Amino acid sequence: MKISVPGNHLMVGLLGQRDELLRLIEAAFDEVEIHVRGNEISIVGEEADLVGRLFEELVLLLERGQSLDTINVVRTIDMVKADERPSEVLTAEVLRGAKGRTVRPKTSGQKRYVDAIRKNVITFGIGPAGTGKSWLAVASAVQALQAKEVGRIILTRPAVEAGERLGFLPGDLMAKIDPYLRPLFDALYDMVDLEGAQKLLERGTIEVAPLAFMRGRTLNGAFIILDEAQNTTPEQMKMFLTRIGFGSKAVITGDVTQVDVPNGRSGLVGLERVLGGIDGLEWVHLTNKDVVRHRIVQDIVDAYERADDAKTGDKR
Repeated sequence: MKISVPGNHLMVGLLGQRDELLRLIEAAFDEVEIHVRGNEISIVGEEADLVGRLFEELVLLLERGQSLDTINVVRTIDMVKADERPSEVLTAEVLRGAKGRTVRPKTSGQKRYVDAIRKNVITFGIGPAGTGKSWLAVASAVQALQAKEVGRIILTRPAVEAGERLGFLPGDLMAKIDPYLRPLFDALYDMVDLEGAQKLLERGTIEVAPLAFMRGRTLNGAFIILDEAQNTTPEQMKMFLTRIGFGSKAVITGDVTQVDVPNGRSGLVGLERVLGGIDGLEWVHLTNKDVVRHRIVQDIVDAYERADDAKTGDKR
């Protein structure tokens, strides 16, 4: 199979400095031979068609302004092997954030997640640490606010004690709950510059509050994110879901392997069986393949999953 690359300027980006990206591809398809001559790439072997499609996808990414590095080439290889279209996933734009930074999904699972948020009233994003659940939810909320689809954003988390008791932390109530809400602030400051975020917070256009503050309210015209939902009780989850009013959208994120709620009574565990089949509500399950932090985070998630599987096997 032969691939003709349009233009010399794309070849360096495609192959990498000193052909490092080419070597990465060769290592991923060890039964395929790849030969480069000028702008032409020849591929021989059992998986030649698959490698040819990979190069076509990489060329499309370059033509659409994406730069290639070892991380996104590895992700592209994984997507092509899974019969997915990296050129559609990695070029989808969620938000053009502060300082011109564009927020995009980095995996096909993340693309399914942001698509589900756009289409549904309520979206559940379930998955391990590092899969971008909260970050992409906040980006989607800021995009909806900028497009005037909603009038405000509400970010909330349950203030569940994971080793420290609220009463022993210094300061008033807001100072005590700040550590619980800090990850949401961090995601927000990634999307909106510090000064702009402070103005939105002062006006109440963006509200950050513990879940307990949601009781008794009806939330109309808002984009509401409930983060760390595995640490809600069943009663809190029901209370939250019944706060959602007209013109609102909600995203609930959680990791069912990290439940800190007392007695393990999580409002998220088992909820899919209860709510399955409701129109306008979708569950998106992210996996270790969607981890976009340092590669070691994915290895850690894999190790814990193997340990959990081993425990399950022992119990049988």
